[in-house]
Amino acid sequence: MDASRVEFLQETLRTNPDNRFARYALAIELSNSGRPEEAWQHFEYLLDRHPEYSPVYLQAGMYLAKLGRVDEAREVLKRGAEVTQREQNLHAQSEIEALLDDLDQ
Repeated sequence: MDASRVEFLQETLRTNPDNRFARYALAIELSNSGRPEEAWQHFEYLLDRHPEYSPVYLQAGMYLAKLGRVDEAREVLKRGAEVTQREQNLHAQSEIEALLDDLDQ
């Protein structure tokens, strides 16, 4: 984890708490640094308040699967597949569906 990057992202959120990209990037940084509760708070914020923000679904699904929360991962990924389908974002949709297939095996 790059502490300066985390600090920068946290400062960005202090000035603009609804900055989707900064929150998304912070969630990923925290998830890679072994801070699961903090990371999940940011993923959950995005899933609840910005359900149209499609990038969060794949990362949140992978993170939940890594934590062994496979049923929750499936639910997040299914929602993400619906969002990406509505957006006609075929690349993101295929990545989400591939992860869903991996979880079902």
